[in-house]
Parts: sequence; C-alpha cells; structure tokens
Amino acid sequence: MHDQNPFKNGYDLTILATLNSTLKKAIYTNKYGNTTIDFSDASAVKALNQALLKSQYNLDWDLPKENLCPPIPGRLEYLLHIADLVQKKDVQLLDIGTGASLIYPVLGTAHFNWKCTGSETERTSIEHAKKIIKHNSKLSSIDIRSQKNKHYILKGIVKEKDAFDVMVCNPPFFKNEAEATKQNRRKTNHLKSARQGRNFSGVANELWYPGGESQFIETLISESILYKKQINWFTTLIANEDHLKRLIKRIKKTKPKALKIIPLILGNKESRILAWCFN
Repeated sequence: MHDQNPFKNGYDLTILATLNSTLKKAIYTNKYGNTTIDFSDASAVKALNQALLKSQYNLDWDLPKENLCPPIPGRLEYLLHIADLVQKKDVQLLDIGTGASLIYPVLGTAHFNWKCTGSETERTSIEHAKKIIKHNSKLSSIDIRSQKNKHYILKGIVKEKDAFDVMVCNPPFFKNEAEATKQNRRKTNHLKSARQGRNFSGVANELWYPGGESQFIETLISESILYKKQINWFTTLIANEDHLKRLIKRIKKTKPKALKIIPLILGNKESRILAWCFN
C-alpha cells in the first residue's frame, strides 16, 4: 500500500467496534485466534467501512443496503496515487459514476481538502449522495451532477467553463447481470459462505454496462478527446488486466502527451490505474 495510506498497517476491529453497534455484533474470533468479520456479510462489510470513516474523518456515512459498499482503504489508495500524479495542493477532481456512496468526493474532501464534483446517472443514488453531504458539514463543498444520457460519460457533465485537474472513475466491471451473478457465486464459494447476496452489494449501474469494463473505458477514451482542454489527467481503474493492451493501443491513437499505468496492490488483490493527458 501507499506509504501515506493510514490503513497500510491494518486496523483494530475491537476499537472500531466501539463506534458501530452493527460491527460490534459482527466481529468474532476465528480458528486462528484472529478477530475478524464474515466478509461475505454485506451488513458487516458496510459497518466496518462506516467505522473506518468515523474513526479517521469523524464522518457519519451510510448507504442503502442494495448499493455498492466501497472498501475505504482501497478507494483512498487510488486517490493517494492520484495526488502523486497531479502534484498539486488545490486539486479540482471529477468523479465519474460517484454512486450512492459518493466515496471519492468524500475522501477527496475529507483527506486532501480537494474541491470535488461527482457525476451519476441514477436519481436515487444522487438523492442519497446529497443526504451524505447534508449530514456532514465538512463535505458541503462537493458538487453533484446528474448524467441524463446513459450513453454518455463526460458529455452533459463537463461544462464550458469547467477546469478539472483530474478525473477518476471506477467503471462497471460486468457486461450484464448474469455475468455479475456468476462471478458473485464464485466469490462466495471462495469465502466458503452460504450467503447468496453480494458481500459488497451493488445495483445495475454500479456493476454492469453493455460491453463491460472495456467498452465503458473505450467510450471514455473517445470522449476524453473532446474535453482535453478542460480536464488535465484522465484516469480510470482497470480490474481486468486482459483489457489493458487494447485500451493502451486505443489511447495512443488519440496522441496523448503522457500515458501511465500505475499498479495498485491491496493484499492479494492486484489492480491498476490507467492515466493519460493531452496537456
């Protein structure tokens, strides 16, 4: 993990449990003598992340049980690498697909004091994101914009006078619901759990997109050319390494001034950030 990530050495579940009653009920000692939770239990996972945000930033954060629950240490890891990339104090950040959790604007504001804007297609997610802002005065600077056309990513969001230092995105991974369900079944089997729900939850726009992760990012690359004077760095997470070669080739056709691949390693999970700029 990044040297500046406050969660790089883990966290004390016993202390966190004092901040969240649901988490307190969920922790137990496993056969190895370690205090832990059932990571296939969506309510326990959400409670853990609520406690992390409360302990680190004194934020009261919640989200509907059906929405995707982001792992706070991993989401912060992305932004810490973005901070290294941008190398600027007063960052203007645009988050594409901010979701009900609003997590990147939340962390961008609370951890870095950046000015953050989030875009989202789903009305119910926008309404909940606004509740998070309302319940936390330190997040009042966050701007939320509604994407009216689900076929677009940046179009309709970036305004004529906007100037963003960086755009971040955690794109939908799956092509459709059937693919998402199949993968979740494999995941819960790996966790040796009888639970059939997704341990991090998630609704349609958060989990799948026609063509999956690769097609979403290809659309983003195409639109990035139109906003190269208003967004300095375009960045996105890429979960599937098999997509990387084709996407890099696609970006190179746009003739960027810089193109970077930044590895993200969180425990046993490996991912990467794809970043490009024209300026």
